[in-house]
Amino acid sequence: EPMIARLEQAGKTYPSGDALITALQPTDFSISAGELVLIIGPSGSGKTTLLSLLGCVIYPSSGKVWVNGTYTNDLNDRQMAELRLRNIGFVFQNFNLLAPLTAEQNVMMPLQLMGLSDHESRLRARAALEKLQMGHRLKSLPRSLSGGEQQRVSIARALVTNPSLLLCDEPTAALDAKSVGIVMEELRQLASEQKAVIVVTHDARLRPYASRVIEVENGQAREAQVSDFKHNIY
Repeated sequence: EPMIARLEQAGKTYPSGDALITALQPTDFSISAGELVLIIGPSGSGKTTLLSLLGCVIYPSSGKVWVNGTYTNDLNDRQMAELRLRNIGFVFQNFNLLAPLTAEQNVMMPLQLMGLSDHESRLRARAALEKLQMGHRLKSLPRSLSGGEQQRVSIARALVTNPSLLLCDEPTAALDAKSVGIVMEELRQLASEQKAVIVVTHDARLRPYASRVIEVENGQAREAQVSDFKHNIY
């Protein structure tokens, strides 16, 4: 399978007074199309930093990052933004939908940012929403949707640009158990359609959906072995 993202000894430090705070120690990580990788760990462990590096939101302090074959270290902010828009879909814990816009308008937005016509954007948005069984709620405002429905709209919005990498930050935190199952099945289905899907979580219930699990603790990431799957780690 084609490799979608790769970190080579990539780390992140932040200055704090006279000291340096290490958010992520030098990390090797790669993900290929067709994988759903769980990044699991307590808050403050470095998993959000790892996600931000993969999402081309921040630059590494050391090491190298590639996304979809592009070496990101040398890109300027505008080039990074373009790379994000064309290659990466983001799904957040609190959905980040725009309240005054319908489900359809929310999903159209990234396509409009890419310069597509309203007509083309609408056709693609409808197809994405139908794929997530939300075709009947095109004209609904976010406030009239359940948490699970809002999360499916936000996944449709992340998918509509056909990104190769889907980054999900605690996507199930605000959902009831039934919605968790629906959303994770959708994400697993997307991985099987040759996308690379990364889910950052501290929810051990999501492990059965993953093809691989990376555990992050104190800024260090390591691949978990299947035999490590103890219950209630966190």
